[in-house]
Amino acid sequence: MLDSLITTFVSTYSIPVLIVLPVVIAVICFVVGNITLSRIVSVVSGIFLVITCLLQAGYVLQQAAAIELVVGNWQPPLGIRLSVNEFSAIMLLMTSTIGLAITFYSTKYFNSDDKEVRFWPLWWFLITALNGIFISSDIFNTYIMLELLGLTAVSLIAIQGTQQALQASFQYLLVGLFGSLMYLLGVAIIYRTYGVLDNQLIANMVENNLSMQLALVLITLGMMMKCALFPLHFWLPSAHSNASAPVSAMLSALVVKAAFFILFTFWFEILTAVVTTAAVTVMGIFGAMAVIYGSYRAFTSPRLKQLIAYSTVAQIGYLFLAFPLMIATPELARTAVIYFIVAHGCAKAAMFLAAGVIQKTMGHDQLSQLQGIATKLPLSIFIFAVTSASLIGLPPSGGFIAKWLLLNNAVEADQWWWVLTLFIGGLLASAYLFRVLNLAFTTPENKDGSEEKFHTVSMVSESKLLGAVGLSIITIVIGLNAMWLTNLITSSY
Repeated sequence: MLDSLITTFVSTYSIPVLIVLPVVIAVICFVVGNITLSRIVSVVSGIFLVITCLLQAGYVLQQAAAIELVVGNWQPPLGIRLSVNEFSAIMLLMTSTIGLAITFYSTKYFNSDDKEVRFWPLWWFLITALNGIFISSDIFNTYIMLELLGLTAVSLIAIQGTQQALQASFQYLLVGLFGSLMYLLGVAIIYRTYGVLDNQLIANMVENNLSMQLALVLITLGMMMKCALFPLHFWLPSAHSNASAPVSAMLSALVVKAAFFILFTFWFEILTAVVTTAAVTVMGIFGAMAVIYGSYRAFTSPRLKQLIAYSTVAQIGYLFLAFPLMIATPELARTAVIYFIVAHGCAKAAMFLAAGVIQKTMGHDQLSQLQGIATKLPLSIFIFAVTSASLIGLPPSGGFIAKWLLLNNAVEADQWWWVLTLFIGGLLASAYLFRVLNLAFTTPENKDGSEEKFHTVSMVSESKLLGAVGLSIITIVIGLNAMWLTNLITSSY
């Protein structure tokens, strides 16, 4: 009986819940304007979304079948189709899990009631947009959710209220609008050519012609800007480093991944007939350049959050190394992409949350003045160390498995040059992340050579990091259970 109820809920009601619930919570938080109530309903709703997405992922991965909902029973091309496949199910589960950790963190983060009152409605609209992107099977509805995602992300950055945050949010707004315009022009070309907007219908009809090539180029440029692929990454460091810690965590862990999800879907599901070997090679080269450049800028960054932001530029590059591998070993490359997204998302969110505690406690995030903070903030440094291991690719972390999968794919595809990029990127990541850990465990000295005595810091300040600890543990768990997870992902397609 219980199994039947769960199956009915997952197959019939779980998709509407992903949109309706966050919208309702956003409206409640906006209308009521009560911080205590907003915190309670946000945590409870976050837990419910995790359960819903966990049931969805279990159903999709075990049944090897997508969950579909046709709105109003109007079949495409007249109607709108919403669906959850193995990729989107994992993205939804990751979004809800990271979202819950950030939600818990945010209940104890803000010192200003005014900021927190504005945060919660925008936060839930951001969750709505992310869920909408992952379940949309219509390229125009994807655009609508993409616009909602961009506007809420800009507003969340601006909440910080500093001049740097306002400048970063304005720059992000311009970049986001331009990227969305490029995407919309591509959608217009596709609709003008085939008269349909449904993903599956377009994939069945598309041909390799000039108009579709132009559409793919426009969509690619737009999404490259939104996911900050080198050399169109210029907006990301200032936006991520100047936003509040919970916003930085979501931007780096999920918002840029949503743009990548759209781009990956167009290249390898919708407009696959247009994709050429030369095109995927170019994308791989951009990815390799992002790994090298982002790592270098992270190593030379004077601020902790800026270092983590440039690390995101580098880590995004790894995802694009899988593009040329999708031609030779599509199943393995797809598995590597999914694994890397999950490993990086959990690690980077936890790292930004830990950096937020460090910044609030110390009053700054200047690396030169963070010597010895391991004795003040042991939990924050523990989280930073565990997530660093994943970003570097050290066993037994999920990051190690993700990079190992990419390396194996490159070897099997006889594309050894990507192996070289993986090794160089890992060494550079070690350099800039161990730079932080070395400072954290170095005891500062006074001018007379004696050890400087720290002022006592209340350990209550780290209580908000329980969610971040959970994300750190996930990065290890998915590394220790690599065989089971990769077999589960692979068996679903």
